[in-house]
Amino acid sequence: MKVSMAVQSRKSVRGFLPTPVPPEIIRDVLEQAARAPSGGNLQPWHLHVVGGEPLARLKATMRERVAGAPRGEGTEYDVYPRELVSPYRERRFQVGEDLYRCLGIPRENKPARLAQFANNFTFFGAPLALFCTVDRRMGPPQWSDLGMYLQTVMLLLREHGLDSCAQECWAMYPETIAGFLSLPAERMLFTGMAIGYEDPAAAVNQLRATRAPLGEFTEFIGI
Repeated sequence: MKVSMAVQSRKSVRGFLPTPVPPEIIRDVLEQAARAPSGGNLQPWHLHVVGGEPLARLKATMRERVAGAPRGEGTEYDVYPRELVSPYRERRFQVGEDLYRCLGIPRENKPARLAQFANNFTFFGAPLALFCTVDRRMGPPQWSDLGMYLQTVMLLLREHGLDSCAQECWAMYPETIAGFLSLPAERMLFTGMAIGYEDPAAAVNQLRATRAPLGEFTEFIGI
């Protein structure tokens, strides 16, 4: 698969088949992805891959946590800016509306929207979960390294016919996940990721998030 094909075919999948992911594939992908850029070669990413019985146990735990604390435990970082200005506010609003339109859930049906959001914490039925954590002493440049590593992972997954969904919503439950992963005190949860094979029959997978045209975010100087 060409890199361009991997980029174009990657999307956030929110409905997975139960088909297991071969362990050798995920190991190969994570090892290859370590060639992602890293300032000063710090390689600040720390990963946990969860499947099988431990994943089933985590899902059961999260059903209880989401029911008991639907607003989470308080994030350790702001997933979005506290003041989301234009055009970012409109972009976030639009992708949310497009998502619920695919599912046929109207704006006024708050319980159905909340139920759909809760599906995040089952990894949308994916057979494999990934968590990325980072040393608390790292700053924004190293966090950008995490993004480059994870993007490389998602593109390599496409090469193997696999799909993914990066999920910063897991930052809502830092205490539960830190306990489950036995994280040392100096390590912070950054994000989770669902990994598996897309369920083509799932209506939610019809969503293809729009992107701003090139001229909206790029200025060419001297060319």
